[in-house]
Amino acid sequence: MSKDSADSGVRCFFALWPDMETQERIAAAAALVQCGTGARPVPRENYHLTLAFVGEVAVPRLAVLRQIGRDLRAPGFTLTIDAYGYWPESEVLVATARDIPAALAEIWQRLHGALAGHALAQNRKRLRPHATLARKVTQPPVWPAMPTFEWIAREFSLVRSDLGSTQSVYTVVDSWPLLDESSKA
Repeated sequence: MSKDSADSGVRCFFALWPDMETQERIAAAAALVQCGTGARPVPRENYHLTLAFVGEVAVPRLAVLRQIGRDLRAPGFTLTIDAYGYWPESEVLVATARDIPAALAEIWQRLHGALAGHALAQNRKRLRPHATLARKVTQPPVWPAMPTFEWIAREFSLVRSDLGSTQSVYTVVDSWPLLDESSKA
């Protein structure tokens, strides 16, 4: 790696990454919605649920992010994806959960706290668990019935985001297991 690339930053976030079965269910939900002209469907390999957006960090700081991931001990959980959503401010169509499991709220809070402790905190918005289905959606679509499904969270990941000309390319940098749902953190 050249000195220039070592000194440059990388865009990162912590996320739940779906297994293949969950990825297929998200894709099936996305396929039911007509988003209109100009909408850009998210490729199925990019489906995820963001836990904490970190943003641009210097490559040497990736070690800090990996340490945060290694140190976090949190229980796994099951998330029920049961609604579509349209967010006009960001022009996205999402598959979302109406109810937030306590374990998801806990990992979200603990990740944000750890990031703040390392001066890596971003503006912490409220937790809105979702998978983005399409971008550049300029008006709310007509909603079909949502095929409700469960997303079983068994691990979380640190993900690198490289902005391409038409789509972002996401690369899992590292992953860590969540504890068995019946275990205590």
